[in-house]
Amino acid sequence: MFGFLSIKHQITVLITNFYLRIFAFQFDKMLEKETHNFEKTVIVGIITQHQNEDKLNEYLDELEFLTFTAGGEVIKRFSQKMDKPNPKTFVGTGKMEDINLYIKENNVSTVIFDDELTPAQQKNITKILDCKVLDRTNLILDIFAQRAETSYARTQVELAQCQYLLPRLSGMWTHLERQRGGIGMRGPGETEIETDRRIVRDRIALLKEKIKTIDKQMSVQRSNRGAMVRVALVGYTNVGKSTLMNAVGKSDVFVENKLFATLDTTVRKVVIKNLPFLLSDTVGFIRKLPTQLVESFKSTLDEVREADLLLHVVDISHAEFEDHIESVNQILQDIKSADKPTIMVFNKIDAYKHLTIDKDDLMTEKTTKHYTLEEWKNTWMSKVGKDNALFISATNKENFEEFREKVYEAVREIHITRFPYNKFLYPDYKDAVEKEDE
Repeated sequence: MFGFLSIKHQITVLITNFYLRIFAFQFDKMLEKETHNFEKTVIVGIITQHQNEDKLNEYLDELEFLTFTAGGEVIKRFSQKMDKPNPKTFVGTGKMEDINLYIKENNVSTVIFDDELTPAQQKNITKILDCKVLDRTNLILDIFAQRAETSYARTQVELAQCQYLLPRLSGMWTHLERQRGGIGMRGPGETEIETDRRIVRDRIALLKEKIKTIDKQMSVQRSNRGAMVRVALVGYTNVGKSTLMNAVGKSDVFVENKLFATLDTTVRKVVIKNLPFLLSDTVGFIRKLPTQLVESFKSTLDEVREADLLLHVVDISHAEFEDHIESVNQILQDIKSADKPTIMVFNKIDAYKHLTIDKDDLMTEKTTKHYTLEEWKNTWMSKVGKDNALFISATNKENFEEFREKVYEAVREIHITRFPYNKFLYPDYKDAVEKEDE
């Protein structure tokens, strides 16, 4: 009897230990999944007559941040001075051999080029390097695919990806070895590629129809918002638009120190001193923005097109913020929104640092890199007007009262132009403050 119980007890202990080990193994696996395994990545760019070394380094810094956002870790940069990109392999043969040697020695899985590669270049480079080859456009599309939360955003991204993929399909069928043509090389390979091309074309047509339907719905939604003044936050990616949206509209928009943290447009009703208006947080812009994305995100950009006032948010702590302003202005020009009333909002003043020149240094020439915040204020206020430039910190709410006043006055002006009889409902900002104090 006791022997039987002891055996039974031993079996129970064994089973319990077995399940505990399984649980421990699964728990370890869960922990493994939570840890981020970054892909080893190499980035490549070229110095040309239109792009000097400083400009290239700046673009590669941005490309490195894009790579980190997508889940990669840049371990090496390659650059080459050329008159123009090599039509076959983007960089020269010698440089390509250097890259090939480095990725083999360091077990690198991905190579990313700073400019958009032609389908032929991508095919040739993939053959030489025998690893994953991406360009800037492909990388941005990948980040957009990760960030797309709503069905509409996913549809827009898929359309852009299909348009990018279509001319590159032939490179994906190299395993069929019938791509080379000639005797005995005709038939199934080419047929399969043509079949896939037709599938992708059909998918593009279907997605365009789906987007047309959603565009109509979005248009109806926008028309149903009535005659309220519409204000849109625009700007380069990762400048603090969503942080500003949360601070002004008391919203809960996702914020992260990564590029394209916000993909779906968020619209909130905001009230400043009894004056209501609609504030929308739109997708951030970036240099060399793929044309496919501008076309696919037409409806998202309609929020900007139909806005009455633009708040152009700028990260003044970024060394090249003036280039960012130019890039955003160019995209606004492309979507026919450059002539809208705009307030320049220079954000992150708490993080701004400038270069200094020693008093006894007579050689160093003063440039914009040495400007203090006060000097930038004077520069931009003389450029766009005193009422159209603000310097704030959305995180610390620094100069926030001034921001609220400027936005209130701009929205009020648009509102009373539309409804002159409402002029007495919404007094000047200072009068509104005095009324509240009484």
